[in-house]
Amino acid sequence: MLALVAGTARPERANLNTVAREMSSRGAVMTKGYPMMPEARAATDAAYANAAHIPDGDLFPARWRAKATAFRSALGEGARLGLRYGPGARQVLDLFLPGDAALGVLVFVHGGYWMAFGREDWSHLAAGALARGWACALPSYTLCPDIRIAGITAEIGQAVTKIAGLVAGPVVLTGHSAGGHLVARMACADSPLPAATRARLRRVVPISGLGDLRPLVCSSMNDTLHLSHAEALSESPALLRPAAGLMAHVWVGGAERPAFIDQSRRLATAWDVPLTIDAGRHHFDVIDALENADSPLMRLLLAD
Repeated sequence: MLALVAGTARPERANLNTVAREMSSRGAVMTKGYPMMPEARAATDAAYANAAHIPDGDLFPARWRAKATAFRSALGEGARLGLRYGPGARQVLDLFLPGDAALGVLVFVHGGYWMAFGREDWSHLAAGALARGWACALPSYTLCPDIRIAGITAEIGQAVTKIAGLVAGPVVLTGHSAGGHLVARMACADSPLPAATRARLRRVVPISGLGDLRPLVCSSMNDTLHLSHAEALSESPALLRPAAGLMAHVWVGGAERPAFIDQSRRLATAWDVPLTIDAGRHHFDVIDALENADSPLMRLLLAD
């Protein structure tokens, strides 16, 4: 039986239709024009599921939201909230400023498989940067299915450009999960960033990012992402050239799902950049280090 997966050669349409009819009779579903057996889709879903494999995983979002709300309230005038970078309802960012003139700005792009969360869920992660004298900006972005992933890439380019205009000095990019994918896209040779903004990038650090989107075409979440094989290729940082001269470092938790460790290793290898596997950290607590000014992750991000 012919099994079609992302990245394989595409057969002639007549042959594909024949295969699709045969596999449909055995329970296959069509995923973006390709037949996929239910067990293969279930295996992909399981590989990229996080909450089910983390103790009390379903409780983390409420904890994040509560910490973020408390952080914003405590910061007072140091929080500039709801700054627009575009006309869309979610094209908004929050900027957190240190007490003195900022040494630069750290941009954190949130995850959620491009389908969930927003800037207001992660405000507390600015604490480490502020303690080191840096500003920290967190953009929201339009979520799938109201946009394609390529469109989100363009939005993050707009957001970073806006942020660079608000804070002088170097710009450092980091993001988690889908956000790791998005900051990695800013580091690609075909980044949507204008030359002036790109010239100010000091470092890009994807955390538990998704460097190769092809496996997701076969997942249930693609019912919402609408990710085609062509878009998976053009939006996968691990399959694209990094921008010349830009420093990058890939970070991932050592207790993450094997698929995420593999994704991070794949990106680091493709770009020939360092990879840190943070021992004992899973997908939901690997970002806790952003709250600690002296954590190894923060020292890496804001190093000269």
